[in-house]
Amino acid sequence: MKKYFFWLLPISWMGIIYYSSAQPYEDQDVKPLLTNMVDLSFLTPFVDWISFTYHHSEVSVAVLGTAGFVEFFLRKGAHVGVFFVLMCLFYIALNRSCDMKFRSLITISFCLTVAYAGLDEFHQGFTANRTPYLGDVVLDGVGAALATICLMLVKWKTATK
Repeated sequence: MKKYFFWLLPISWMGIIYYSSAQPYEDQDVKPLLTNMVDLSFLTPFVDWISFTYHHSEVSVAVLGTAGFVEFFLRKGAHVGVFFVLMCLFYIALNRSCDMKFRSLITISFCLTVAYAGLDEFHQGFTANRTPYLGDVVLDGVGAALATICLMLVKWKTATK
């Protein structure tokens, strides 16, 4: 029974992700905080030339302002970081509760993480002022892939000692 205790880690983290995804965008807007706490105007000359489209919207300082531009990257970085952690937690839970080879543990952890990323985006479709987007699932998958690389490096480093 103790070995299944570790499943509380990814389940709890998924609950945090679910809670965050259930909040309308306005409740998560950090632009006012960025504007009031930090003067980001020093960044403008360095980033005002950057412009690209993400989910049918232009991402640039001209459109979003410097605070909105920074917030975009904070939000997308959060996708990567949050699903990096989820991948690691799935790995820990599987490693502690199942007798599998490392490759299987990594593969299943990665698949569970990306599957939950897809469910999370689907769930956002039912949240006010939020939209599901496959590009965010890709970012979540990047977080899981980075976690995979880190876990492989740790495994390799501990095996060579």
